[in-house]
Amino acid sequence: MTAVELEKMVYQNAVLGAVLTSNDYDSQRESVLKELKALAITAGAKIVGEVIQIRNRPHPAYFFGKGKVKEISELISEENADLFIFDDDLTPAQVRNLEDAFEVPVIDRSTLILDIFALHAKTVEARAQVKLAQLKHLLPSLTGRWSHLERQEGAIGTRGPGETQLETDKRIVQKQIADLQSRLREIEREREVQRKKRSKFYRVVLVGYTNAGKSTILNKLTGADVLVEDKLFATLDSTTRRLNLGPCQTALITDTVGFISKLPTHLVASFRSTLTDVRDADLLLHIIDASSPKMENKIAIVNKELNRFSPLTPNRVLVFNKIDLMEDSFRLEMLKKRHNNSLFISAIESNYIDKVEKRILSEYNKSQKKAVFILKQKDSEAYSKIAGSCRIIDIKTDGDKMIVHFSGSSEVIGNLKKNYSQLDQSEAI
Repeated sequence: MTAVELEKMVYQNAVLGAVLTSNDYDSQRESVLKELKALAITAGAKIVGEVIQIRNRPHPAYFFGKGKVKEISELISEENADLFIFDDDLTPAQVRNLEDAFEVPVIDRSTLILDIFALHAKTVEARAQVKLAQLKHLLPSLTGRWSHLERQEGAIGTRGPGETQLETDKRIVQKQIADLQSRLREIEREREVQRKKRSKFYRVVLVGYTNAGKSTILNKLTGADVLVEDKLFATLDSTTRRLNLGPCQTALITDTVGFISKLPTHLVASFRSTLTDVRDADLLLHIIDASSPKMENKIAIVNKELNRFSPLTPNRVLVFNKIDLMEDSFRLEMLKKRHNNSLFISAIESNYIDKVEKRILSEYNKSQKKAVFILKQKDSEAYSKIAGSCRIIDIKTDGDKMIVHFSGSSEVIGNLKKNYSQLDQSEAI
């Protein structure tokens, strides 16, 4: 089912379903459908029923057992539901079998997430990334859509057309995928130019589980107006704003798309801009919803995805947000003891945001290296390059020479030494 088809179903009555193993039942029974429910509501559905089945393994044809399929079908009929949403990925055959049994459209978790991505993508890049992921998700299901003709191969009136139509559809989708990949490569080249222009700035990236409060923190720190909603994936496009840390001390702060559990591998393409932002960062602020009962699990999910994106991640600081919503003060104190180098804040309170800014400044100062260049006073180009990318600490003159003490990142100082190797330079200290 495409995003366009799903968009027409907003505000429909939906039944949610999940299958758990007996090992997972005790730990996940209460929360297994909580996140799927939040996703469905974000997409515009009204939840009228929830079903969980315990099985040793998924049924190959239905995922659920046949008895449970009948029970769900009756629930859908009783509640006048017109959509069934499943909390895992389904094969094309399973989707088709369940739709035949329920007589309503069936979508899986990946399809639902992709629809929300499509709904929230605003930039050309994000839209192209989402469409690419949708097409890659659609491609394997094409065979299933034409299997009714393949089973009759050789029958009168069906020789050839099914296979021909299938191959035609595949070629159309594959061409669209190739076109989108080409467009995204061009966008990536443009982003590379932008990244080079930003290289002189200290780069801070906000990462975390979806709905942890990243956008609120960005807004409070920089006065930005990024959309803030109590919904999953309210932010999809990365947003970058400047933060003034003091004289000649500027940081760039980027708010990225939130992570989520059971993020399918083929959806990682939609996180391409987040992946790039993470790799380019000088500092990662991992924003955590401290009030969430699944907090530890969400931290583990984010760490896993960050390591999948870029194992060599930069300096990372944990920021436990929403402590105003924590009812258990003892739990908060234990968290502080366990994570004594982390920040504990409520993003809606200004005094806590000041702590975040001070921590960014502290990490910024730690990252800066000191160096001295001895310039000819008439060499204004070299001085402009230093002043434009570093913080000037002191300037002294000695005849026709100018001794410039400054601080900057190792990368910037290295580039200056490389580009102005003819200058008298002391060692970086």
